[in-house]
Amino acid sequence: MKRMIEYIPTGVCSRKIIIEIENDIINNLKVIGGCSGNLLGISALCKGMKVDEVIQKLNGIKCGMKHTSCPDQISKALLSIKEGVK
Repeated sequence: MKRMIEYIPTGVCSRKIIIEIENDIINNLKVIGGCSGNLLGISALCKGMKVDEVIQKLNGIKCGMKHTSCPDQISKALLSIKEGVK
């Protein structure tokens, strides 16, 4: 089953996270705003990975003095998909 979500992150520079998942595998991940090069790299690394693996790797990462980061917000977006929240 293919699912797509648009997630609005909080507490970070990025403005939107768009994720396409099929059979619990990330097919596409796009982050709008934020540190372009870093987020393009993270998106490329996440492509083809299982949702739970990405959540485990990215959850809790902080950006400087912030309590969250763009990678942490990606994990929150994926958790919202798993929990059926849009």
